Amino acid sequence: MITLRPTDLAREHGISTQAVRNYERDGFIPPAERTPTGYRIYTEVHAAALRAFLALIPAHGHSAGGQIMNALNEGELDDALLIIDRGHRQLLRDRETLAAVKQAVDHLTAEPDAAAEQTSAAGPRTVGELAHHLGVTAATIRNWEAVGILAPARDPATGYRLYRASDTRDAELAHLLRRGGYSLDHISTVVQQVRTAGGTDALATALDDWRRRLTARGRAMLKAASQLDHYLSLRDN
Repeated sequence: MITLRPTDLAREHGISTQAVRNYERDGFIPPAERTPTGYRIYTEVHAAALRAFLALIPAHGHSAGGQIMNALNEGELDDALLIIDRGHRQLLRDRETLAAVKQAVDHLTAEPDAAAEQTSAAGPRTVGELAHHLGVTAATIRNWEAVGILAPARDPATGYRLYRASDTRDAELAHLLRRGGYSLDHISTVVQQVRTAGGTDALATALDDWRRRLTARGRAMLKAASQLDHYLSLRDN
């Protein structure tokens, strides 16, 4: 069995030995055996676990990556796979939303008046229904309204917000760009351009950038899956 020092694991990834020790402490790599004098002894299994964890970060994020490794190192493979499945589901949703926004923008640019007046077959949504549709809180929806991203109508009888199909489109776009790391001010500007069809260069740039991010994340998921499979193969042999 090949034994490795903390510096061997750290050097491969350009991280500190303290970071390696922290990852062990947090359960992202298995516990190391110790020499009689207290020095850690790592093996290829630990090296594979570290490669897997670091590959998970660009694929699923630091938090989810840590949860996946915690589950695996506790023998809960199904729990780890569930977290991975959720990541793939979110990526699919992002791709579908991107396509829907692109289609909506094309339609709006071609027929801005018709698109602005379009309503869904089910009728307008309430703030709670829109929040549930997007998987966010009602407070988030109201915050987007406060900065000008959304401009819902009001029920004349109750004063409640009513979100039409065009509002849902704007909210989908805001949700997409927010996950892409854009500020609320930037999102507000982009959505205003979509709403008025007064120029879509900024929108096209944002969507192209997000498409590249989704592609990069998809590739990262493939790499992470390969590293995880290698780790499990070594660990279980």
